Amino acid sequence: MAAALAREIYGPRHNPGTAPDSLITTGGTESNQLALLLARETHGGSVRLVCGANAHHSLARAAWLLGLPDPVVVPAPAGTLHPAALDEVLSHLPGPLLVAATAGTTDAGLIDPLPEIAARCAAHGARLHIDAAYGGGLLFSDRHRTRLAGLDTADTVTLDLHKLGWQPVAAGLLAVKDRRDLTALRHRADYLNAADDTEAGLPDLLGRSLRTTRRPDVLKLAVTLRTLGRSGLGALVDQVCARAREFAALIDEHPGFQLHARPAISTVLFRPTGATDDTVAAVRRALLTDGRAVLGRARLDGRLWLKATLLNPQTGPADLAALLHLVAARQATLVEGHTTR
Repeated sequence: MAAALAREIYGPRHNPGTAPDSLITTGGTESNQLALLLARETHGGSVRLVCGANAHHSLARAAWLLGLPDPVVVPAPAGTLHPAALDEVLSHLPGPLLVAATAGTTDAGLIDPLPEIAARCAAHGARLHIDAAYGGGLLFSDRHRTRLAGLDTADTVTLDLHKLGWQPVAAGLLAVKDRRDLTALRHRADYLNAADDTEAGLPDLLGRSLRTTRRPDVLKLAVTLRTLGRSGLGALVDQVCARAREFAALIDEHPGFQLHARPAISTVLFRPTGATDDTVAAVRRALLTDGRAVLGRARLDGRLWLKATLLNPQTGPADLAALLHLVAARQATLVEGHTTR
């Protein structure tokens, strides 16, 4: 099943020795850590991470954990990694280099220009990792999968199907273009994967994870994929992306709210019109502690935004309108309370 998901990214390969493969992980953080580990071992124990300012925090933390140099962070003022800025950085850095791009940023769900980034990496001989923990689920949708063009150029790809895969955690994967990269994880403990047992056909899972004891998380992925298939999952992806566009339109038409931008996937950023950042933060905390709504937060363009990431395909127009009503009512209560003090 893990190999099948890798083939969904990379397609079939004619040479079994270099076929794609994937590992089950606890989520995007572990997948990103493994991607840096494999890059380090592929390059003889040394590699420099280059990523955009929009990259997930786990990448820089993984570099620290693995004893790698401090990452080189490329500014991303528009929210995505700019290919020309990346090219400039790669032109002046000694190798070996690992570039990390993002397909579905944490703040706004934006997708880096993957084909252009891949071309820069190829020109400079840099290895490419794509963190698609959020956006990778677009692969299931015939309507949206073209937005991940270039994903198959990456040496490694992070997926996390507890987002656009509707799995309970843990449901992470790390896909590799060339399964030979996984030899760095080989490990032998006679009581678990003795050579004669492996030769006799018993599975050797110790060399496919940094963990020993672990849950059979691949089972729930297999059941979901066999039950719904790619088309069934794709239909769910289409639904939540459509709901996000509807929610964005509702916000845009409401005089009491400001929309940050049209959603790239299913994340919508908004804020009450004229509210201060302190008020935005207080509204979010109040709704959370009241048990009325769980909204994220994102700081973009120098301001704090409420973040709604729509992942429930059953969400309807009435739910979206109710959420806006809750935010507006809680803001009014806070403003009134502040005024009367």
